[in-house]
Amino acid sequence: MRVGLGRTEFPTLSASRYSIFGNAYRDFMPNAEFSESWVWSGLAAVVVLATMTLGCTSGAQNPQAAGPPAMPVKVVQAHPVPIKDTGEYVATMKSRDSTVVMPQVEGQITEIFVHSGDRVQSGRALIEIDPLKQQATVKSQESARAAQEASLSLAKVQYNRTKSLFDAGVVSRQDLDQAKSTLDAAQAQMDSLDAQVKEQEVQLHYFKVLAPRGGIVGDVPVRVGDRVTTSTQLTTIDQPGSLEVYVYVPVERSRQLRMNMPVQVLDSNGNVVADSRVSFISPQVDNSTQTVLVKAKVANGNDALRQLQFVRARVVFGSHENPEVPILAVSRLAGQYFAFVAEPQNGGSFVARQRALKIGQTVGNNFEVQDGLKPGDKVIVSGTQFLLDGAPVIPQS
Repeated sequence: MRVGLGRTEFPTLSASRYSIFGNAYRDFMPNAEFSESWVWSGLAAVVVLATMTLGCTSGAQNPQAAGPPAMPVKVVQAHPVPIKDTGEYVATMKSRDSTVVMPQVEGQITEIFVHSGDRVQSGRALIEIDPLKQQATVKSQESARAAQEASLSLAKVQYNRTKSLFDAGVVSRQDLDQAKSTLDAAQAQMDSLDAQVKEQEVQLHYFKVLAPRGGIVGDVPVRVGDRVTTSTQLTTIDQPGSLEVYVYVPVERSRQLRMNMPVQVLDSNGNVVADSRVSFISPQVDNSTQTVLVKAKVANGNDALRQLQFVRARVVFGSHENPEVPILAVSRLAGQYFAFVAEPQNGGSFVARQRALKIGQTVGNNFEVQDGLKPGDKVIVSGTQFLLDGAPVIPQS
């Protein structure tokens, strides 16, 4: 006998089997009416439910079926490159061919003979300070010398007369000695006045300020009528040509300083304006800044640099080799730098792995990596903002 349930036909249960399933059904639903068709319907539902459960479990155990597709990314291979160990510092350009002109006397300016930018030869008159007072002093000294010269002539005559009388036995030795002493005193006074006159004449020459060397006249900040002292700057005389760069290196790096080390002068954009080498290292430390003065001569044939100009100077302490990575491939989180690396897996596939990096100096558009990468690593340089650690990727050079 076969029992039909909808369009499904079930075989007839034997008495023993019907009894087993029937008793089990009564245990769960004691008040329900049942038949053999109800038993088969329950078995069919159990089979369908088990099939669906097995299908879902099988899908969860297959990562390839549920995981995201591999993402194409561009990579660069890390390899050691020579990197210069450098330091950049604020420096000052100074010239040994520049002279500051200051007066050696005090007074009021009466005339200025030059203008800023004029080329002058050594010894040319630049500025005149009112010399009238000094001229009067010189004239007074010359008059005193003339009076003393007359006294000296009289002392000589008296000495000669006394000596003649002494030789004739008319006067004593004491009279002769007295005449000699008067003559010597008059001669000493004459010598002193001669020296004073020469001193005042030299002082008079200082009232006309002369160019100490040939060159170009700088700014002239004073005007006719100004009163100047010996500490007043009148102008400067500069000779175009070589300069010296004064670099102040922190004392922490002073042990790395060596003579003839490369020094580069940079402009505001970081471009190299001039190359030089260390020519002087100060044996002392500046107490106020805790820096060591380093000098290097700079050829300035194109006049690109100026006296007392502030520049950036790069001191090359040495070189070493480390990998470099593009700046755009590096991210920073909580002060730590990271980059993604394409790591090979079994079967030839790749996954993105996040690496913590120790960054050194910036070289152009790249970061120096001191730790975190090894030669041959494939650093991911595109799509890093969409990557997660362990995501499958397809590296492309």
